[in-house]
This record gives sequence, C-alpha cells and structure tokens, in this order.
Amino acid sequence: MRRILAFLIVTAGATLASAQAPPPGLPPVPVPSENPATEDKRVLGKILFWDEQLSGDDTVACGTCHTGNRSGTDARVAIHPGVDVIVGTPDDVRGSPGVAHVDVNGNPVLDPVFGFNRQITTRAANAAVMAAYSPELFWDGRARTTFFDPQTGLPSIATGGALENQALGPVLSSVEMGRDGRTWDHVAVKLQRSEPLGQATAIPSDVLPAIAAHPSYPDLFQAAFGDAAITGERIALAIATYERTLVGNQTPWDRFVAGVPGAMTPGQVAGWNFFRTSPCAACHTPPQFTNFTYRNIGVRPPAEDLGRQNVTGNVGDRGRFKVPTLRGVGLKATYMHNGQFNNLQAVIAHYRPANPAIFLDNIDPILPVPVPPEVQPALIDFMANALTDPRVAAQTAPFDQPVLHAGNFPELTFDPDKTTIRWPSLQGVASYVIYRGDLDDLVDANADGLPDFGYGVCFSGSDPNQADAVFLDAELPEAGHGFFYLKGVRDVGQIRGLGVSSAGRPRVPAASCP
Repeated sequence: MRRILAFLIVTAGATLASAQAPPPGLPPVPVPSENPATEDKRVLGKILFWDEQLSGDDTVACGTCHTGNRSGTDARVAIHPGVDVIVGTPDDVRGSPGVAHVDVNGNPVLDPVFGFNRQITTRAANAAVMAAYSPELFWDGRARTTFFDPQTGLPSIATGGALENQALGPVLSSVEMGRDGRTWDHVAVKLQRSEPLGQATAIPSDVLPAIAAHPSYPDLFQAAFGDAAITGERIALAIATYERTLVGNQTPWDRFVAGVPGAMTPGQVAGWNFFRTSPCAACHTPPQFTNFTYRNIGVRPPAEDLGRQNVTGNVGDRGRFKVPTLRGVGLKATYMHNGQFNNLQAVIAHYRPANPAIFLDNIDPILPVPVPPEVQPALIDFMANALTDPRVAAQTAPFDQPVLHAGNFPELTFDPDKTTIRWPSLQGVASYVIYRGDLDDLVDANADGLPDFGYGVCFSGSDPNQADAVFLDAELPEAGHGFFYLKGVRDVGQIRGLGVSSAGRPRVPAASCP
C-alpha cells in the first residue's frame, strides 16, 4: 500500500493665498506607438508583475519590492553593508532582499558578502507608481528611452521605452530575481510550466476572468500578442503596459487645483503655498512633482556610489541621482537612493543650512533649502497627505494586488494515522478543495501532456469544514495501488492552484468540484 501526493499549493475648503494660477493636472500618460495599450496586454502585465514564479526560485515578484500601498516601493528594509562590507557603519544601504546566489543550474554559490543567505540590493527600490512619466528609470537613469529587443538586439521602441527597459533588468539579475547565467529562454521555459499566479491567493477581480479564460501562460501571450510565443521583449511590453496604469492622480492636491472645495485642509494649503514658492518646487515640479533631473544632494560621498556617472561617464555626474516624485511620498518606508532616512522630518533636516552631515563633493548649488521650523508641520502634512492618492494607500484598483507568499508552500503531509492530510493555511483563501485519483490513471497514451483520465475527481464532499487546512480520507488503496491528491483554493468563485503538468498544460480534474 502506498499514497502519493501530487499537488501545487496556490494556492480642505481653503483657497490659494495668491492670485497665481494653479498648475494644470497631470497630462495623459505617454505611450510609445510601438507598444499600444490593450486590455489583454495590461492584464498579462499585471499577472507577470505579481507572479513570484517569474523569479528563479519562486520567491520574488516584481511586486515584492514594489508594493502597492508603499507607492510602489519596498515595505521591507534590509541592510546591505555597503562598500566596506561591514554592517553597522555609515555607508550601509537600506535596500531590498532578493534571492540567494545560485549558479545557472540552481546550485548554491557562497556569496562573499551574504554567504548562502538572500542578497540585498545596493539601492532602495524606486517607486513603480508614477514611473510611467519618467523618460529614464532607475536612480541613475540607466533604463533609457530606446528599447532594444533583449534577444535580437534590434530596436523595438525608438523613444519612450524606459518602462520596458526597466522591466527587464531584475528578472535576469542574479541578485534580484534570477541566477547566474539566466537567459530569456530559461524564463520562457519556466513560464510555460507555471500556472499563472499559481503561488498567489486573493487574486484581483480583473485578473481572475483572464486566467479562467486563458489558464496557461502560452494562452495569455496568445491573447495579448496573437501567438503563444513567450519572449523577453513581450514580457517587457506587457509589464510596461500594466505599469502605465499606476498613476496616482486622485490626490487631495489634484482635487484642490481642480477647484474642489475642501479638498485640502487649511494646514495643507499653507504647506502647499510654502512649497510652490520655495526651491523645493524647482526640482519637485508640479504636477508630476519631479523634473526628472539628476542631483547630488550630498547624502553620501560619491565614491560610495557614482550614480549617474556610471551611465554617462561624465565625472560631473558623480554622486547624482534622479529626483523622485513626491506623489505618494508619505507612504514610503525609506527615503533617498540608499534609504538613509525613514521619515520626512529627517529629509527636511538634511536640506538645512550648514548641515555638517552633508558631503560637499560635487554638491548641487540649489542646496541648502531652509524650511522655517514653524512651517515644517504644514509642509510635511502637505507632502505626506495631500499628495497621497487614497486608492494607492488602500490598494484598490488599479493598485490592487494578490497576496504573495514568498515561496512559503510546505508540502501536504500525512499524520501518523495515514488518513489525515494537513497543509498550511493561506491568507486570502475562503475554502479549499481536494481531488483524489488513482495512480493507475496517470497514463498519457495520446501524448498530449495530460493523463487520459484527468486528475482525479472532487473529493471535498466528505470534508465537513472546507475552510480549515485538514482533510480526512479514511479509505485505503488496495495493495499494489495508490492514490494521488490535488489541493486547490476557491478564489471569488473559481477553483485555482491545481498547477500544470510537466508539459505546461493546466491540470484538469476528471470531475470538478461544484
């Protein structure tokens, strides 16, 4: 007698103080003609952005480091020891945890800094929200405007392709999501064998119908691009299309300049009136609240991170980093390219006159930027609250996301009685379903990549509590035979998480649960 488990767990009424005309609202998001937006492409991009299976070890999605309610930055804070490789010294960087260092075959590599632990990025994560307006991306702007197909080297987007370029970098990075020697062919094979968002739960309502209609990645790429080919170029085009929807343009400030009474509080209006006439607005220019330039504000010595100079080769760019947008700034966990500050009070203090902590090498002439103490509370209130889109903070559409589990999917286990099956409960799951089949039925005589008799039949009818993480099967298979089990989750009326076959075909039971 034997049992075999086969499964995949998814699982304010004031007015402006002067007669100056208010700035206009945000312009339309720029979209390159070579990558027109379609709904199928947007949904595919959203799925890819939030799928941990896009990483080499199934633990990191794009959205892991670009969380919605943090304005598309990282809610986690991890320490990179900096150039001196010593934790607890001034050059430490508050970056993002990535993946453990492994070779092309997935074998562990002893990293000289992090050993066998997860590696940490050398800069803080840039905001994904509002990134669509930036002509170049990353802190140093290395994701430039012309996008080249990563597999052919041919130009794909002549101008306006920074989002597409940015989407490519982390997927192959051996620190962020990939492994040594990872290629786009490797990524394509992995996606072909992955259930879309198969390791996530609480899937957003706009994504569920797409996965139901197109249950495999080849199906999703077929719908978005006209054929099933999975390529690096198409991954970038889809993710960029989704990111162009992440625009936080419903802030109190947006309503205020549109003339909505009471949109900002009197204190926020006072903060705005100071802001717009101060040097702050020279770099953080409305309505994007950035002018997309690169500045050295003396946070750390340029020798620790040359920033823009690494891209341009111009020594005059040493220590310069991109001016980030202030939209959504109140939601961030850290500030500056190295995550040095964790609150806006510290940020304002950095710009004060005669700050002894500023490093003067190649410092921007706009500094200092004095803010009178009596103005600071109103200025912080304006930046932290009047520039926050409530949809971002609440993670409502289009800023909604699934629940990710960082690859924490322990296997189904049997109790010693050999009849009780257990699994860890998953956040965002209302109930589970169990399918059971005979091992003898796992025969693929027609070579279509699926067993001829399907993946078992619904067995949840005997489960008195489908919301818990326990299932009892008192029946034993006959001698010389065995059972296999699949566990799925109910997600807004759909059953998900049954996984795919080794041929990349979605597992379909012979008799589904009602």
